[in-house]
Amino acid sequence: MREVAVVGFAQRQMEEFDGSPTCVELLVPLFAECYEQTGWSRRDIGFWCSGSSDYLAGRSFSFVQAVDAIGVIPPVNESHVEMDAAWALYEAWLKIQTGEVDTALVYGFGKSSAGVLRRTLSLQLDPYTMTPLWPDTVSLAGLQARAGIDAGLWDERAMAEVANRSLTDAEKNEYAVRKGGSSVEELLARPMYADPLRKHDCAPVTDGAAAMVLAAGDRAREVCDRPAWITGFSHYVDPISMGTRDLTRSPSAARAAAAAGTEGVEVAELHAPFSHQELVLKRELGLADDVVVNPSGGALAGNPMFTGGLIRFGEAAKKVWQGDASRVLGHATSGPALQQNIVCTMEGRN
Repeated sequence: MREVAVVGFAQRQMEEFDGSPTCVELLVPLFAECYEQTGWSRRDIGFWCSGSSDYLAGRSFSFVQAVDAIGVIPPVNESHVEMDAAWALYEAWLKIQTGEVDTALVYGFGKSSAGVLRRTLSLQLDPYTMTPLWPDTVSLAGLQARAGIDAGLWDERAMAEVANRSLTDAEKNEYAVRKGGSSVEELLARPMYADPLRKHDCAPVTDGAAAMVLAAGDRAREVCDRPAWITGFSHYVDPISMGTRDLTRSPSAARAAAAAGTEGVEVAELHAPFSHQELVLKRELGLADDVVVNPSGGALAGNPMFTGGLIRFGEAAKKVWQGDASRVLGHATSGPALQQNIVCTMEGRN
């Protein structure tokens, strides 16, 4: 296996929708930031891979417009996944493993404000038995949360503790669109939104984009003093039918973690769009009690669709670059109720 590291990362999350920029306007400054971090230009990038959704954009081949942000000359080696850009990162990592390229730039973007997100995401359900009923994302997460409460696996206080910690940690994150913890008691006093979820238990609807740079071996060492070397990368999928799986568990997350290896992880950025899902993931990933979870505030502080997962990987890599941790974990999820999961472990080396 080739040594591959994360050497650049940039993100943008929009607090307001009014006048929200197009995907090209979101991406151009992010690419420029990645170039500045690495000292490279677009000619130094061997492979480009993006993550987005035609359903979210409301038009076919919407990713083609985003390619305009790269530029047309010289022609680029480009690919796309109809997923969170964390899966585009996996494709780019595989591309480097083939030896065809030494560098890659991965990016994702999503404008949730273009429609009603809760309804749009119903299109990822089983098209015969579920989508015709239009069960929305938040309601399905509420069913999952209720199943865990009824099974005695967590309670509303545990969920409020996750939300309070996340929003408090987000105060140090300049990119967070929701921040500011209060107290568990104050959160529990707020009205229900989709029983047993309150609004703070749900990730905010966010427009945004992110970009990440990968490099192999000496190319990584040339541009980064402490690259975040990828040590494990794996993803699995659970059945799409909600009636064929235990919603309080996530076997795909457990299998991905076992394949990637979580031993010695100090910091974990978990893509948990709902507070109770962090509780599920921490158990399924086998994280020790002393692992710092979502110091950035996580998805509860900002969750651009098709970018929120890649941001978790980038926030984890930053902890390595800054010397705050030697071994970290990034996680992303897609689909209803933690149906699909991808796990990446990274480390810093002296």
